[in-house]
Amino acid sequence: MNRYINIKQLFKCSLVMAALIMGASCEDYLERTPDSIISEEQAFQNFINFQGFTEELYHCVPNFTNRYWTNSWNWGEDEIETSAGDFHISFKIDRGNFWGWQAEHDGWGAGWMDRNNAHTSFQYGDDPRMLKGLWPLGWYGIRKANLGLANLDLMTDATQEERNLIEGQLLFFRGWFHFMFIQYFGGLPYIDEVLPGDQPLRLPRLSYHESAENIARDLRRAADLLPVNWDETVAGRRTLGKNELRINKIMALGYLGKNLLWASSPLMNLESTGSRTYNSDLSQRAAAAFGELLNLTESGSTQYSLLSFANYNRNFYTRGQNWAMPGGTEAIFRSPYSDANDSNWGTSKQYIPLIVGGGDATKFMPTANYIKNYGMANGLPLPEDITQADPESGYDPAYMWRNRDPRFYHDIIYDGVRVVQGSMPPNEVQHRFANLFTGGSYRDVRTGSRTGFANRKFIPIESNMYDEGHSFGNNLHINVPYMRLADIYLMYAEAASMGYSSPTGKAPNFDKTAVDAINVVRARAGVAPVNTKFLASINDFLSEVRRERAVELSFERHRFNDLRRWLLLAERPYTLKTSLEFDRAPGGYNSENPSESRIVNVREAVILERDFSEQHNWLPLKVSDVTIYPEFRQNPGW
Repeated sequence: MNRYINIKQLFKCSLVMAALIMGASCEDYLERTPDSIISEEQAFQNFINFQGFTEELYHCVPNFTNRYWTNSWNWGEDEIETSAGDFHISFKIDRGNFWGWQAEHDGWGAGWMDRNNAHTSFQYGDDPRMLKGLWPLGWYGIRKANLGLANLDLMTDATQEERNLIEGQLLFFRGWFHFMFIQYFGGLPYIDEVLPGDQPLRLPRLSYHESAENIARDLRRAADLLPVNWDETVAGRRTLGKNELRINKIMALGYLGKNLLWASSPLMNLESTGSRTYNSDLSQRAAAAFGELLNLTESGSTQYSLLSFANYNRNFYTRGQNWAMPGGTEAIFRSPYSDANDSNWGTSKQYIPLIVGGGDATKFMPTANYIKNYGMANGLPLPEDITQADPESGYDPAYMWRNRDPRFYHDIIYDGVRVVQGSMPPNEVQHRFANLFTGGSYRDVRTGSRTGFANRKFIPIESNMYDEGHSFGNNLHINVPYMRLADIYLMYAEAASMGYSSPTGKAPNFDKTAVDAINVVRARAGVAPVNTKFLASINDFLSEVRRERAVELSFERHRFNDLRRWLLLAERPYTLKTSLEFDRAPGGYNSENPSESRIVNVREAVILERDFSEQHNWLPLKVSDVTIYPEFRQNPGW
C-alpha cells in the first residue's frame, strides 16, 4: 500500500481526546502542495528526518508559567488571587468548581491544562502559548509517539545510537503524557498502539496502579536507551550546546521514580487497592529509580547539580543574560518557549501589589497559613498557633521575621522590605517599603495583598513600575521547571522512608538515607538538619518531609497534587486560606533591617474555607469524552 504522511495535517488531526481515543482519522485536510507531502519511508528513513518528526512532541509540553497574560498554576492552600482575578482557575478551584480546568468552563482560558477556542480569533492571534493545553496536546502527543514507534522499522539508514535516541524519546513522551493525565484524573486507558479509525473503541479505564505500571515500563525502557548527555553522542554533536532540553536518561529516571512514588501514595493506593496507606513495594521501587539518578549526579557523571543558594533564583528566572533559559544545572525537565519577553510580560508583574507593581489588577499572593511552613534557621518549625512564642525554636511572634529559614527571605516579601530600589516621585515615596501591616498601602483585596505577604520567588524585586526590572532591556526570562534536582532529593526521602518504614531507610543502590537526602537540600539553603525529635517515628518524620516540600518547592505547582495524593486536600487546616493581621509596634519598625522589626496585635484571620470532599481528590473528565462509550466512565461525584 502506498502510504503518505503530511506533517501539517498530522498536527491538525486529533487535537481533542475523542479523535485520539477512538482513533478517528482526520478528514479536515489542509490544502496540500506536492512538496508538502513525503512518503512514510522517506519521513522515517534516517535520523534527521525521524528527529524532525519527533521534535514536535517537545512543543506539546505546555508552558504553565506563561500560559496567559497572568498565570494561575497553584491550586493548593498556598496562594490566593486578588478579587480582580475571579476568572482564573485558582478562583474556581477554591470554590469547588473543578470543571474550571476545561476550556468550555473557563471563560477567558487562563488555565494551562486545556486550550480555549472561544476567543482565539480576535485576541490570541497566532501566539502559541495561548493555544497550548495539556489535555488536547497530550492525547495528540501520545498518538504521535505511537505513530513513531510503529514506524521504527522504516529507520533503515541509521546507526544503533540514532535508533536508540528516537525510540527513547518516543517512549518517554508516551509515558510522560499518560503520567500527567493520571495524576489528575486517576487510571485511564493506556494507549500503546496506533488506534484504527474504522473500529469502535471499548478500552476500559485501568486502575491507577495498572496505568502506572504501563508508564513505568515505557520510562524504564527510555532510561535504558537514552544517554545522560546528548552532547556526548555522535548524533548530538550536530546540535552541540543546544541539547539541554532534549530528553535524556536523567529525565526518564526522574519521572520513573515520580510515577512510582505517586502510585504508592495514599490516594492512588486507595483507588487501586482500597488502602489509605503507602504501598511499600512501589515506594521501594521509586526509591531505587531516584537512587540510580542521584548516584549518577553525585558521582559527577551528569550535567546536573544543585545550584548554590547565591544562585538559587536561576532555577526560576534569568536577567541580563540575553534571554538565557532559566534552570541552570538544577533544572531537569522544562517546557520550551517561544518569545521569552512576550511570555514573561504579564507574569513578571503579577506578584507585586498594583500600587507599585503596575500591570494587571490580578495579583497572586502567598497565604499566611502556607507561610507558616517556613520555619526557623535552626531547622525547627513554627508553632501551629503563630501568636504564641516557642522557646525551643526561638520563635517570637513580636519579632516574627527574625532568624527564619533563609528561603523565607528569598521567596517572600514581608512587612517593611524595600521594594523600590531607585528614585520615586516625592508624593509616592511612602510606598518604597512594603506596607503589609493591617491597613497598609500594599493591602488591598482587589489589587494588592489580601494576606500580609507578597511573592518574590520568581521575579527580581526590581520588577516594579519604578525600577522597571521587567523592561525589555533587562532580558528577564521567567520559566518555572516541571522537575528539578532538589525535588528528586525530596521525593527520594519520601520514597525511602515510606518504603522502608524508617527515617533512615535507604535504597540499596544509593548510600544516603531518607533524612540525609532532606539535609542535603537544607544545607544548600543554610538551614540546620532535621531535628532528632522528628526521627523517633515515621509519622513525625513524614511531617518534616511534607513541610520541606512545602518550603523548597513553594509555588512551583506541586502543592495541589501533593495534598491530593496525601489525602489531605479536604482536611483541615489544609482547606483554610488565611491572612496575617498585625500592627507595627510604635518605634519598632526597622527600615534598615526589617527582619528585626517589632509587631503587635498579631492574629491569623480566615479569608476563605474551601468546602471539599473526597470527590475533589480527582478532577472531572470532560462530559463530551465520557459519553463516547460506557467503559470510559466519569470520576466519582462528577
